[in-house]
Amino acid sequence: MTTRHYLFVSDFDQTLSFNDSGRMLSDLLGIGGFDDKVGGLSRLNLVQSGAELTYLLRHDPEFRRVRRQDLEEVGRRIRLKRNIQLLPDVLERGIEGYCFDFYVVSAAPEEIVHAALAGIVPASRIIGTRLRWNADSGEIDSVERVTAGYGKVEAVESLRTTLGVPRERLVYVGDGSSDLHVMLHANRGEGLTIAVSQSRRITQVARRTVLSDDALAVLVPLLEEIVGYDPARIREFFQAQGLAIQEWDRVRTDWVTIGESADGDGDARGLAVVA
Repeated sequence: MTTRHYLFVSDFDQTLSFNDSGRMLSDLLGIGGFDDKVGGLSRLNLVQSGAELTYLLRHDPEFRRVRRQDLEEVGRRIRLKRNIQLLPDVLERGIEGYCFDFYVVSAAPEEIVHAALAGIVPASRIIGTRLRWNADSGEIDSVERVTAGYGKVEAVESLRTTLGVPRERLVYVGDGSSDLHVMLHANRGEGLTIAVSQSRRITQVARRTVLSDDALAVLVPLLEEIVGYDPARIREFFQAQGLAIQEWDRVRTDWVTIGESADGDGDARGLAVVA
């Protein structure tokens, strides 16, 4: 049987985990107003979406006291999705002649993601924001790499070309606006993009959306779109892993805005129609 080689790339914050690493770091250090700081940066378009924490680490006085061990502690405290340890294993073993190289590409500092996924994903398979540390003071000296926005596109594209994977054999999973650029890039190459949140900005771009507290749920669209399984075969696949799909609701959501007509009265109303 000929093996078809794919690249499977996942975001980290709120994709493989339930937490935002920047918010957790702020809570750990007792720094208030993190969401307001991020919101202000977003409104000003001062940094690319996803790079807000990196900007604060370099430029906000309250974050200057962050040390490497603080980031590692945040990683150890992050709550991961269920069965996350099975996801890389299932993908690397392959499915019906389809083989998937699993990588994590995140805008979060590498120290956080390495600590969170220790024993689950090798450090060599994790690409995150890379900081330079001062050997004497322990402070952050500079930023070597930011994997947010177009930086994340470059990281994914570098992986794909290094591994020799065709553009249509890229699978990308993400949860929010920081993943938009890489999803658009993957879509242009006819890859498979999967959203794991209800954010309208991301669900309007992703080819598929899956909502679950289990990391293995992203296999459902992969098994359908790539391997060609029908729902019954997908259930059998999960049962073979010692798991069962207990609930599986398939809905389509149309976001509709109703405005005032040229010859009528009334206020504009926004409706979400689920069919």
